[in-house]
Formats: sequence, C-alpha cells, structure tokens
Amino acid sequence: MAYVELQTRARRDYTVIDYYETKGGIGYNITKNNQVFAGVGRYGTYEKMKITQEEFRTWLQYTFTQRFGRLKLDHRGRAEHRFFYASQTGEHTEANRFRYRLSATLPINKDKVQEKTLFVNAFEELFFGSKDPNFKRNRTFAGFGYQFNNSLSVTSGYMFQREFALKGNDNFHFLYFALNFTIDATDDEKDFVIPMVD
Repeated sequence: MAYVELQTRARRDYTVIDYYETKGGIGYNITKNNQVFAGVGRYGTYEKMKITQEEFRTWLQYTFTQRFGRLKLDHRGRAEHRFFYASQTGEHTEANRFRYRLSATLPINKDKVQEKTLFVNAFEELFFGSKDPNFKRNRTFAGFGYQFNNSLSVTSGYMFQREFALKGNDNFHFLYFALNFTIDATDDEKDFVIPMVD
C-alpha cells in the first residue's frame, strides 16, 4: 500500500493556520492483522505568520489488529527519527521519539465499516523520548464518521493533546475534520481502515 496525507492545524487560534504536515510512505500487510509501514514527512510551525521551525521526519511502524465482535482495536507502535531546523536562529537538532496508540472503531449500522456505514472511533496515544522529560505527550481523541462508498469517507471529532516539557505543560484542544480518499476499491466486502489524527 501507499499512503499520502496533507494536514493543516490552527494550534493557538482557530482562525489562523499555524502548522502544516505533508507526509506519506509505503506499507505491507504481512497478514490480515499485521502491518508494517515506513514513512517520511515534512512539518512546519509558524509564529506571527513566519515559519519558526521546520522538521523532517522518518519512521518505522508496526500495527496489530484485534476484533471483539463488531469492535475493532488497532495497536500501533512507531519509532521516529526527527531532524529540526529553527529558521530564526539557524540551529539544527535531532531527536528520537517512540509512540504507542490504541485505537477503537465501532460501526453503528453494520457489522464492519464498509459502504454506507456510520461509525464511532476513539484513541489514546502516548509519546516517549530519550531526553528529559521522557514522557513527551499524550493525545486523546473521540469522534464519528461515515463511509459513503468504497472510495470516500469523512471523520470528525475532538482531540485533547497535552505536551510535557521542562518549562511546564501545554494543553491543546482540537476540532478535527478529515476527508479520506481510498484509491483501491476492488472489494465491496472489505473492512476499511479509518484514518485518524496522526
């Protein structure tokens, strides 16, 4: 499989876009419930309409899926290497980060997420690093969505994110909306993977 994502965020003020992501990668389904993925991404943060930090990131991840009736659980582990450039100071830095996400998707009107399915989903994600503080961030998300057909779905919800730093903690509240396109529409009975905030 191949994956591409374009994302913008308004982190400080809902009326001003101050962050963007462009990322993608390739993955392989080892079995129905086991997937590996390698990705790259570019990320930019703005302050007062000027870019203050750019990041290039590479990562490897593994996802394991479990089913309990209609409930689908995904366990995702990711190892990232991050390259930073602070444009205002010219400083280059690097860091490693490790992430674990437990996500749940429950279809409402069908046994699994397929064409014309309303669903709810949620996740909890933890971020760890090798430098203090070792516990970097946690994210909690709850939302809902609709799979229109084999190629198009929408998801929406609320995410709370807490950043842990040596100088104190920052809390962020996000309203989330995503339009998801799936190019492979060869199997009407497939169980779709629902993209979540990443």
